[in-house]
Amino acid sequence: MKCTLCPRACGVDRAVTRGFCGAGEGLRAARAALHFGEEPCISGVRGSGTVFFSGCHLRCVFCQNSEISAGNHGWETTPEKLSARLLALQDAGAHNINFVTATHYYPAIRQTLALAGDRLRIPCISNTGGYEREETVAEYADLFPIWMPDLKFCSSFLSARYLSAPDYFEKASRAILCMRQLSGPPVYNNEGILTSGVLLRHLVMPGARADSLAIVDWLGANFGPEDIVISLMSQYLPLGRASEYPEINRRVTTYEYRTVENALAEKGFRTVYTQSRQSATAEYVPAWNGEGIRP
Repeated sequence: MKCTLCPRACGVDRAVTRGFCGAGEGLRAARAALHFGEEPCISGVRGSGTVFFSGCHLRCVFCQNSEISAGNHGWETTPEKLSARLLALQDAGAHNINFVTATHYYPAIRQTLALAGDRLRIPCISNTGGYEREETVAEYADLFPIWMPDLKFCSSFLSARYLSAPDYFEKASRAILCMRQLSGPPVYNNEGILTSGVLLRHLVMPGARADSLAIVDWLGANFGPEDIVISLMSQYLPLGRASEYPEINRRVTTYEYRTVENALAEKGFRTVYTQSRQSATAEYVPAWNGEGIRP
């Protein structure tokens, strides 16, 4: 069967060979454990039951998870084993199940969640780089009451240079609008944990302040104050292959971040998470030790 899950639509038969994302026929992940590094409405006090999948259909040169995304580091698992792990995470107190970079495994995730059935009572999240097909979002929307997409760049030049995806904004913007249409406005439980809706992340990049401001303008033009939750991140570090690109081989300045933060505040969104520059630390990158996955 030819794979067209993501906008690459590389069309490979993953039972025979690997796709652009690095995925073959089976499930592969590097960690499935409680994670406390997400936004407060996701991690809460008990943590988010987070599955970090191997492979990715983007090629972000600055990816903090490059060992598992570009390097495809991880361990093979099955829907049966993963289903049992999700239930164990629920029993451990997880507020939700958080599937990170999961697009290339959506069909197997459907099998996994079907095996868990009604026993899994916490909401599931698709935590994505934003580069999605509208058709795929619509097909799998029943699995994910919560969507957590990035919106990385507006410029096709920057997207081509840093993501190997010149059509990134075209695809991501349409997919995010589709996510919002399907999931509805943010809904929280009595603990203040998001149970449905869209939480959109934007990482302010060094030297790309104008592009961030263009994204802020797009958000203001397409969403009302209570339509989505926004997370404006300052945690950029020159990880991955960023050292090969001199213009992004540094941290974001306070001026760059504050300019974007102020512009976003002017749009009047009700819920916006912001970060201090102290958030730019590698301590937030988990250890890819196979916890919850490795036999």
